[in-house]
Amino acid sequence: MTAEVFIDGEAGTTGLQIRARLEARADVRLIRLADHERKDPAARARALNAADLAILCLPDQAAREAVALIDNPAVKVIDASTAHRTDPAWTYGFPEMDAAQAAAVTEAKRISNPGCYSTGAIALLRPLVAAGLVPADFPVTVNAVSGYSGGGRKLIERYEDPSNPDHITAALRSYALGLQHKHLPEMRVHSGLDHTPLFVPSVGNYRQGMMVQVPLQLWALPGKPEPARLRATLAEHYAGQDFVSVAAAEDCAGLEDLDPEGLNGTNTMRLYVFGSPAGDQAVLAAVLDNLGKGASGAAVQNMNLMLGLDPQTGLDQRLAA
Repeated sequence: MTAEVFIDGEAGTTGLQIRARLEARADVRLIRLADHERKDPAARARALNAADLAILCLPDQAAREAVALIDNPAVKVIDASTAHRTDPAWTYGFPEMDAAQAAAVTEAKRISNPGCYSTGAIALLRPLVAAGLVPADFPVTVNAVSGYSGGGRKLIERYEDPSNPDHITAALRSYALGLQHKHLPEMRVHSGLDHTPLFVPSVGNYRQGMMVQVPLQLWALPGKPEPARLRATLAEHYAGQDFVSVAAAEDCAGLEDLDPEGLNGTNTMRLYVFGSPAGDQAVLAAVLDNLGKGASGAAVQNMNLMLGLDPQTGLDQRLAA
């Protein structure tokens, strides 16, 4: 059976990547609108209600408006915006988050696709908070760097078009210095934390790829867990997963640096635990493609689950960056 899928907002960065992952598949037929219909509420409503599954790649308010246009109770929805990520009526679309999450995604009619930074932070923190190694009330810091594609079309143009009056040439820029980044609520809620993390994101002068880091003073944690215990807890949590893996201690020891572009074009996320010689400090790190496991790949993985397909369908090959 071929599933009818409508990408509302397919001309944006995430929408284009989802379309690239789906348009060659025989088990999915994309519902397409002409250019002049993309902002026509009536045309969008017809497409949304004709779909088996709709993927919303829209700003928050536009995503809420799109959901309101759906009156067909059979339509399943994946929302890639921030609008519903902490809404208890929506299922959070990180299937590896805990043992029951993949089944929850499979059964859900409404999925909120995670944010890219949040995917890395939650992947590192949630298993450790659940195991009691990091207390829920611990003051957590998250540092991260992403390629500029995460900022959408206008930011991409500022980096890639030298004629743009706001052309950016800086190698690295920190931002969200008001400490109110839009991913913070989902980081706190889905990591199981009592308090909002201190989050310091940066954007690098490269197109895509992401690294998220969580530094921990292990001597300040109850029980003073060693890095090996943190790694073992993460490895046990993600054992057998197709898209999330944990680097072995010997692999981490042999690394002199991490490449945020190393998993571009994939739906894969790799987690690392680096420890100090004394074992009293650790840095947890996640490497992923902000447009892959951090956006379009995650949406396709969730779509596969919701439609009863193999989760790896369309995600087993590297997508050209």
